[in-house]
Amino acid sequence: MRSKVTYAISGIFAAILILILFNSCNERIDAGYEGILVKLYGSDKGVQDVSLVTGRVWYNPFTEDVYEFPTYVQTINYSAFTVNAKDGSVFTVDPTLSFKVKDGFSPVIFKKYRKDIAEITETTLFNYIKDAFRIEFNKYTTDSIISNREKFENSIQKNMGKLLNTEGFSLEQMTSGIQYPEAITKAINAKNAAVQQAMRVENELKIAQAEARKLIVLAESEAKANELRKMSLNPLLIQQQFIEKWDGKTPIYGNAPAFFKSVQ
Repeated sequence: MRSKVTYAISGIFAAILILILFNSCNERIDAGYEGILVKLYGSDKGVQDVSLVTGRVWYNPFTEDVYEFPTYVQTINYSAFTVNAKDGSVFTVDPTLSFKVKDGFSPVIFKKYRKDIAEITETTLFNYIKDAFRIEFNKYTTDSIISNREKFENSIQKNMGKLLNTEGFSLEQMTSGIQYPEAITKAINAKNAAVQQAMRVENELKIAQAEARKLIVLAESEAKANELRKMSLNPLLIQQQFIEKWDGKTPIYGNAPAFFKSVQ
């Protein structure tokens, strides 16, 4: 009787052990990820040549392990760091990187770095970014960086894209977040203020000139009108205007108005 109970208990434990092993021998690779099978022991220790597709993957948990590499676009906002220009000016770079693992390159990446994607992103890719900016900044002086900002940024992004491509990554976008040295920022602000002041003075001068021209035109018009009125005031016209305005009454004092001057 005891033996039967013992066999039953052993069978239950065996079933539980088998169930645990069964569940630990497979891994589901979700959509948007690539699974890679890593051999932990043996002379062929490393990554198999074939990338595992999405779905459920079976493996030996004692001698193998499965890693997941995301294949969707990831955006990383890195910590800011400083870098020197060719003339010694110190710039601050606050980069943001958007990238993805190239399809089918997960085994190659893991075989080279032996790290998961999070660690590679935080260390290796960050170092690549720092080197890319240092190399490019050493080619430019402060003035040339300011004058050729677009060319400077495009050059960094192009070089970074080539580097990531050789490492199995695809660069989607990179922004530098460059911050100029404080002295340069003050100089730029002062220059902008001077330009704005000059534009304001120029606008005020244009307004004053316009007002002056307006007054000149009005004065010329008034003078011309007076000249025309003066030319038109002949004796006959004056007499006619007098007649039109006279009420026909004789003045109370003074001489009576003469309608017409004697021509004798």
